[in-house]
Amino acid sequence: MNIVLLSALVVLVLGAFLLSQPEKRGAGASLLLAGLLLAVLARSFVVVPAGHVGVVFNTFTGVQPDSLDEGIHLVLPLIQEVVLYDARLQEVTLSKANATRGGGHGPIQARSKEGLDIGVDVTVQYRIEKAKAPLLHREVGPAYRETMIIPQIRSKVRDAVGLFNAAELISTRRGDLERSVTGGLREALAEKHIVLESVLLREIRIPETVAKVIEEKQTAEQQVQIEDNRRRQAQIAAQRRVIEAQAERDAAILKAEGEAKALELRGEALKRYPQVIQLTVAEKLSPNVKTIMLPTDGNFLLDLRKLEETAK
Repeated sequence: MNIVLLSALVVLVLGAFLLSQPEKRGAGASLLLAGLLLAVLARSFVVVPAGHVGVVFNTFTGVQPDSLDEGIHLVLPLIQEVVLYDARLQEVTLSKANATRGGGHGPIQARSKEGLDIGVDVTVQYRIEKAKAPLLHREVGPAYRETMIIPQIRSKVRDAVGLFNAAELISTRRGDLERSVTGGLREALAEKHIVLESVLLREIRIPETVAKVIEEKQTAEQQVQIEDNRRRQAQIAAQRRVIEAQAERDAAILKAEGEAKALELRGEALKRYPQVIQLTVAEKLSPNVKTIMLPTDGNFLLDLRKLEETAK
């Protein structure tokens, strides 16, 4: 449409030039009329780019309730005006680096639960609701980023930081802080037809003196934990040795009881069957010796033949 407007402007200039010459006033008037028609035609069509939404403002009735989607749309020139809004994912960053470079949004300064100064760098990602872009235009306007989003971010971060101690913010409760900011900010932006996608806490800064004290405290706590772990390991090792000693003792007792039981059973067997003694002695002797005689009364102490027969 800019090309059409440029063409209309060229035709109008040329028509005005010809109109200044008496012999060419007719051609000049025709060109002027053609230029005006081109200008009206150019203003009658509006192109909504990809990822954008158009809000129509009518001179007589105000903001139209329906928004314009991507593409070419016909409007009434001089009566309807279209304001474009970017409906894609957008982000805003408030950080110390921005303040250093200049021209950006500086970090958020807040106070912790105990009153310490806390610096927070944050990035917020958001997008507008396409269907409710006319309401956003009516209630806030195109400068909604500066007039509404950034002040809400600063406010919600300050409120959330005040719920925590400084030590918690840089250690165990960082995630809780992010969730608290997200919940409060999502609700506030939704009231103005903006969808919060995410809140990213880039950096949390506390006074150096406080950070040093917290670091020393954490180091001491870690040392205590290390010593406690060592003591527990020693206790476990001692308990293991006690268990092993008890197991060895129980095994020795069982072995002794087994040996005693075996001796007891063997003694009873020998009492009931004395021939077993003779057989055992015979087994220990040389297989070539059949009979052992003693020079006493001439009686045989052991008759191996009889013992063999008895064993059979």
